[in-house]
Amino acid sequence: MPPVETTSATTQEIAALSLKDKVLKVQPLQRNHSLDVLYKSFKVQPHIGTEFEAGIQIRDILKSANADDLIRDFAVLVSQRNVVFLRNQDLTFTEQKEFIERLGRAAGKPATSGLHAHPTTDPTSELGEHALVISSEEARKYGNIYSSRGELASLAWHSDITFEPVPSDYAALKIIKSPPEGGDTLWASAYEIYDRLSPSFRTFLEGLTATHTGENFHKLAQAGLTTLNPGPRGAPENVGLALEAVHPVIRTNPVTGWKGVFANKVFTKRINELSKDESDLVLDHLFNLGTQNHDLHVRFRWNPNDIAIWDNRSSFHTATTDFDFDKYERYGERATSLGERPYFDANSVSRREGLGIAPPASRRAHLASLAANATA
Repeated sequence: MPPVETTSATTQEIAALSLKDKVLKVQPLQRNHSLDVLYKSFKVQPHIGTEFEAGIQIRDILKSANADDLIRDFAVLVSQRNVVFLRNQDLTFTEQKEFIERLGRAAGKPATSGLHAHPTTDPTSELGEHALVISSEEARKYGNIYSSRGELASLAWHSDITFEPVPSDYAALKIIKSPPEGGDTLWASAYEIYDRLSPSFRTFLEGLTATHTGENFHKLAQAGLTTLNPGPRGAPENVGLALEAVHPVIRTNPVTGWKGVFANKVFTKRINELSKDESDLVLDHLFNLGTQNHDLHVRFRWNPNDIAIWDNRSSFHTATTDFDFDKYERYGERATSLGERPYFDANSVSRREGLGIAPPASRRAHLASLAANATA
């Protein structure tokens, strides 16, 4: 049986010490571990992904007498572990929306941020404007537009809706139908990508911003495959049809106080302070760190009615389209909470610094050489 996930007192003390002398814009939240009293969970991978064992139901959490404590603990867990998996959930979409909205509220999102209304979602949908349907049938319809990304599956890695001025904090996807094999989803840790950077390169990136666009949605509209919602799309800032926003390249997650890379292959088009060639080189390096390091990934095999809940501020994900679309259907429903405007806090730390754990193996030799040169 996988071990119950716990956080040792020593780790908490180290994390507290590392932030003690830092004056952060937002004070990080700590887990209250109320979930651990009721439910067993385990780490799927060392640095990303937690899965709960059988017995947990989101509906029970929503109805619990200490629901606020449980939901707050869940929010911090998701932000620390990037993504959390729950199997076989008996949950309506209305309850799914309630849970993801309360998750964001518990983590301190602005009062003006609600649930996202995706620009391509039909407001007359039976699930309502705050649902995004994930459908292999729809993907087939949009195939010619999305195939312009190229033949590499790695080009589909993204964080949700970063083209919005106020993008997502948390998202919850429930898969209703899944193929008998294939159709997995992968997540990558933006915290770990940041930890792969050299100290000098971190400093360079922390002063930069990038432009994010939803240009593929414009292409869908131009092809007559969808209409676009002018907004407001869940927050007063998310209005208009430009579908473009500027965000910091390095972002601080307010729940953890940890830094992460906030640039993704689908929506991030240009680092604004650099020339086009320089921007392409830097973005390619950041993307490669995220897509070519499988030790910062977690892969989830879906069964019907499974749910994944992730923090879009500090993770990236991509679906695996490796099944026969002519024979099988993959169908899911996503509810997406909106958080705060992305920001960088110079007093925040990396995840490994915050937890007091060693740098990635790939970085240790270089850091040792820097230390040796400094003392020579």
